[in-house]
Amino acid sequence: MAVNPPLVVLLGATGFVGSAVLRELARRPLRIRAVSRRPAPVPAGARADIEVRAADLTGPGAVAEAVAGADVVIHTVLYSAGATTWRVEDGDTAAERVNVGLVRDLVEALRDARTADGSPVTVLWAGAASQAGPLDKEVLDGTETDRPKGEYDRQKLAAERLLLAADAEGALRGAAIRLPTVFGYGPDSTARDKGVVTFMTRRALSGESITMWHDGTVRRDLLYVEDVARAFAAAVDHPDALAGRHWLLGTGRGEPLGEVFRTVAALVAGHTGKPAVPVVSVPPPAHAEPGDFRSVTIDASAFAAATGWSAVTPLDEALARTVAFVVSGGEEALS
Repeated sequence: MAVNPPLVVLLGATGFVGSAVLRELARRPLRIRAVSRRPAPVPAGARADIEVRAADLTGPGAVAEAVAGADVVIHTVLYSAGATTWRVEDGDTAAERVNVGLVRDLVEALRDARTADGSPVTVLWAGAASQAGPLDKEVLDGTETDRPKGEYDRQKLAAERLLLAADAEGALRGAAIRLPTVFGYGPDSTARDKGVVTFMTRRALSGESITMWHDGTVRRDLLYVEDVARAFAAAVDHPDALAGRHWLLGTGRGEPLGEVFRTVAALVAGHTGKPAVPVVSVPPPAHAEPGDFRSVTIDASAFAAATGWSAVTPLDEALARTVAFVVSGGEEALS
């Protein structure tokens, strides 16, 4: 008797990270249920059997319906208050409903669910390295004591704790994958990048100065979105090794943002034939947070050892792909 391939339910399939994960998993002989508010485009040449489901996951019973029959759930849903930011204001109950409430619903939906071999369902949840809060160390490896300052990070940490508590109870197999600064486009991108690197690319293309809230020496671990997608695919293959804790993703390199932005300006100039726009320091706005001025590099060696994953896309190549996509007008077709 033929055995059905595993069913992977991807929540947030049209989001920036989720759409990249969908493209990566579509190359595999899987069953995929791609769930999002609007229908997700099926990647060209997909090997997977892909069911596209449009749903508002905040509705009563919507999460339970979405994950019914799942072997693996990948949760990449992110609340966004606007077109260019992920920040959350204190007391934002709509954000809490998405960032925390959906995980609560997911835990309840999967508590009594089992896969064909009797195992708990695996849940891979996209968190944020910033959940640790602003620390007095630059290199993070996942052993830090979490002290989040901003509302977004507090909500993400609350959601992660719900997931890992459910794993400890045996209700599911849960792993949290904390992401650093994720950026970028490739030729097949279908979702808008709201991050700072691409935002500055747009500024440069429009002839505006690239602005920084510091002197440019602040470092960030910049991880190309397609490498993130490969990490989630690797996690699907190693649920037992990952379950029960959080893991950090990153390149292991802290890139000075001033240098990154000057590279972006030069790449844009190479496409337009115009002089590179200046990269300048400006006073920070009132909504700036302490973490905006701290350097962050990620030691992802634990995740690499557990899964064999590594970030393989050189920064220059990822920046070049991103700038080419924006300059070509690729963003105009994205929502």
